[in-house]
Amino acid sequence: MDDEGVAARAGGRLPGDPVPDPGLGSGDEARPVSPPGAPPRRRTRYGRALLYALPALLIVVAVLYDIFTPRYFTAGPLYTAAPLIAAPIYSRRGTALTGVAVVAAVIGLQLGKGVIHYVDSLTELITIATVAVLAVLVNGLVRRSDERLVSVREIAEAAQRAVLPQPAERIAGFEVAVCYEAAQADAFIGGDLYAVQDSARGVRLIVGDVRGKGMGAVAAVAVVIGAFREAAEQEATLEAVAQRLERALAREGTRRDGLDAFEGFTTAVLAELPHGDGTVRIVNRGHPPPLLLYADGTLGPLPARESALPLGMGELGVWPDRAEEIAFPGGATLLLYTDGLTEARDAKGEFYDPQERLAGRVFRHPAKLLDALAEDVRRHSGGGMADDMALLAVRRPPHGNHDQCHES
Repeated sequence: MDDEGVAARAGGRLPGDPVPDPGLGSGDEARPVSPPGAPPRRRTRYGRALLYALPALLIVVAVLYDIFTPRYFTAGPLYTAAPLIAAPIYSRRGTALTGVAVVAAVIGLQLGKGVIHYVDSLTELITIATVAVLAVLVNGLVRRSDERLVSVREIAEAAQRAVLPQPAERIAGFEVAVCYEAAQADAFIGGDLYAVQDSARGVRLIVGDVRGKGMGAVAAVAVVIGAFREAAEQEATLEAVAQRLERALAREGTRRDGLDAFEGFTTAVLAELPHGDGTVRIVNRGHPPPLLLYADGTLGPLPARESALPLGMGELGVWPDRAEEIAFPGGATLLLYTDGLTEARDAKGEFYDPQERLAGRVFRHPAKLLDALAEDVRRHSGGGMADDMALLAVRRPPHGNHDQCHES
């Protein structure tokens, strides 16, 4: 059955009926539906091209203004604006050439009108030449700032790779994809976390959200990830892994001063995919429930049957962790996410609903699912997300391909 037929059967409609599109398209090859008007990316591309052409346009307009207006009218503001606009967007050579073009245009027009020896004309020429020189200096300052920013971004990327390394695309026969988007511009890591670890008892996963922001949250992420990787290798059960994380956060809390020492916590969902077993075991510690997307386009949440406190709040009560086991058939995809996804709002204040947006959709690889989902939530929120978002998707290949993937 093709993608449209699968979506039709899952969505309760018949082939030939109008296809409702919530924005993710109907499959791997589909493209997100853009809002009325030009698509955001196209508008951005056109706006950038216009910005780069603006200095040249200003020079042309200024020259035409001087040609077709009387001598006592001046286009001096347009001439001075051209190199100033070029300074932050052009290279140093481009900014210098813009300044030379402006000065040459003014000299040529003044010679043509025979007014270059007038005091006001000389004053205008000196002013424009001074602004052109200052624009080159400004360009140098901008370039140095850009170099520092690039250095900071490289450090941030290195920190993210160290704390949240990119997992392999295939782990023990499962297809894996992750996506992390920080709400703060140019930030690469925040309070959300994910990890995938293969072990003798199966592939173990975690997605979590640390309370708070800033370096304190990043430090807590490092503690949780480090404890998880060690526990995933050593502990016999998923419940024991959760308890190991609880103890690690408790130790971290005793080292902190102030509010975080008493109120720090981490919501998390842990999952275990046993080798050669079509099931998934889940322990949820106060986190949004995962979604299970089946091969026919149907999906459903996997809420915890028994509520549990987030990690780091064990002193408030003792509730033994109990892993819940759910069938995880071939071709299905398990999606774990943080609340940055579900708390993204549109212009009307409506929250993003991944279950509604993904209903009836078929994605043959988890990376395609996450790409489409991230693009859709950015469009839903207008690009202004209020919280970090971490996504982790794991797909069990159809039974016919699983052994082959495992051997590779």
